Amino acid sequence: MAKHPFSFLHFLLCCCFFSTLLSPSLSSVEVEALLRFKKQLKDPLHRLDSWKVSDSPCEFFGVTCDPMTGLVTGISLGNQSLSGEISPSISELQSLRSLVLPSNLLSGYLPAELNKCSNLRELNVSVNNLIGTIPDLSELRNLQILDLSINYFSGPFPSWVTNLTGLVSLSVGDNHYDEGEIPDSIGNLKNLSFIHFARSQLRGEIPESFFEITTMESLDFSTNNISGNFPKSITKLKKLNKIELFANQLTGEIPPELANLTLLQEIDISRNHLYGKLPEGLGQLKNLVTFHIFENNFSGEIPAGFGDMRNLVSFSTYRNNLSGEFPANFGRFSPLKSIDISENQFSCGFPKYLCESGKLKYLLALGNKFSGEFPGSCSKCRDLRRLRISENLLSGEIPSGIWGLPKVEIIDFGNNEFTGRIPPQIGTATSLTELYLVNNKFSGKIPPELGKLANLGKLYLNGNDFSGKIPSELGVLQHLSSLHLEENSLTGSIPAELGNCATLVEMNLARNSLNGNIPESFSLLTNLHFLNLSWNTLTGSLNPDNLKILKLSSLDLSMNQLTGIVSSNLLQMGGDKAFLGNKGLCVEKSLKIQMHSGLKVCRGNNTKEELLLFFIIASVLVVILVGFLVAICRECKKEQGRVFCDKRLEI
Repeated sequence: MAKHPFSFLHFLLCCCFFSTLLSPSLSSVEVEALLRFKKQLKDPLHRLDSWKVSDSPCEFFGVTCDPMTGLVTGISLGNQSLSGEISPSISELQSLRSLVLPSNLLSGYLPAELNKCSNLRELNVSVNNLIGTIPDLSELRNLQILDLSINYFSGPFPSWVTNLTGLVSLSVGDNHYDEGEIPDSIGNLKNLSFIHFARSQLRGEIPESFFEITTMESLDFSTNNISGNFPKSITKLKKLNKIELFANQLTGEIPPELANLTLLQEIDISRNHLYGKLPEGLGQLKNLVTFHIFENNFSGEIPAGFGDMRNLVSFSTYRNNLSGEFPANFGRFSPLKSIDISENQFSCGFPKYLCESGKLKYLLALGNKFSGEFPGSCSKCRDLRRLRISENLLSGEIPSGIWGLPKVEIIDFGNNEFTGRIPPQIGTATSLTELYLVNNKFSGKIPPELGKLANLGKLYLNGNDFSGKIPSELGVLQHLSSLHLEENSLTGSIPAELGNCATLVEMNLARNSLNGNIPESFSLLTNLHFLNLSWNTLTGSLNPDNLKILKLSSLDLSMNQLTGIVSSNLLQMGGDKAFLGNKGLCVEKSLKIQMHSGLKVCRGNNTKEELLLFFIIASVLVVILVGFLVAICRECKKEQGRVFCDKRLEI
């Protein structure tokens, strides 16, 4: 029998007719439900102003509807500064497929009534302030995306999620659950490609069933207490492109088979107890973008293949026991932005091609055994923010282009054998906040161009052979908190302009050949806690008014040529040792007794008590002497009177 050509069209028209009849009542229910949802929210950006009483909610901001039925199928209000609680009225939206509310300030509990939204495919309330135990949402059998991460949920870990077998993406990490384990039934989620269980207080081993989820592409179990050997079964997950297992209690070695996961782009297994050599095959992971293994116990050399990688952006191996020569071509072909190979045992020459792409921002290689000169090719690092190569065996002069990198914030060349001078180009490194040249063989004058570095907060030039005067231009550095120029060959007086560095917390100018007085302007350094001017040839009277208002926790003025009286507050700050070697310094006798000081007593400057005692004694002596003289005069007068009378009698 032939089918009527218009039967299907008639069916659609009938559906539309009946949906038209039904939609007003259903729409009014949904409008009312949404308005109740709105009522419990605060909306400072007025995004929900369009949510008003109407015949249809389809014009509401962030709401989508089915074009056929007019029923609400989606709510998307991410990152809208909304606060308040999620109303249970949302469960009245029977056709709702997606509820997306991330990155707001929502608080309170997640309503258990969401279980009624049986058509829900996506639920995302991540990055909010939700609390309490997560309700069992096992009834949401159609759910494909569940993201409850980065909230304040507590109680037991939501093991019921393993019942949601349609899940493709599961993120419940970064909450405050009770300590628990990854459920063995995790293997039920056969369609899962993304899992985020980070910071979930999980312990124990990763269940073997997990490694049967062959669709898995990205796993994050970081910052838990997961233990056991590094799981060899992870190599079954052929689609894996991201492994994040950092900050756990894993031990053992990396299985060579990991190199078979050729789609891997990110590996972060840092902060565990892993050891052994890195499998040579890791160097063949050509898609690798991030490789982080820091704070483990790995040994041996970096696989040579890392030098040929084309996509590597971030490489971090610090605090291991890796050794040997670094791959010669490392960074030559890759868009490297960050490398941290600090605190290992790498030796031989410093890698030359780290800045080949010009994108490097962080170069950290301190605490190794690199030798030879620092490569001039690093002058290409115009984007560099941090350069730290201290505690190596590097020598020679620093290429002049390095000093003037425009975006560099930290330069640390300390504890090497570098020579040469700081060139005037340092004045163009205007982003510099910290400069460390400690314990090298730098020489010449300290350049006045340092005064142009308005952001400089820490200046450590100690342990070198700098000579000449301390540039007065340092006095304009309003963010300078630490100034260390000790153990050099500096001469001249201490510039009074240093008193303008209002943020100075510590100043060490010891073991130079500085002379003159301690500047009176030092009394302005009210934030200063540490002051060391020892082992110089400073002269002049120690004026307590310059330093008495300071709140020093450490003071050392020893081995100079200062004179005068050491006041009680200065003695409290530094003790005797702070003033030793200054032959002209002394303490008052009463202070010596009171503070058990070993400093000599001031002889040429009597105390008030001594002067008063001297005055009293002198006065008494004068009174006695005057009385004695009066008595003698009286006797003399008497004697004279007798003689006179005798003479009258004789007449």
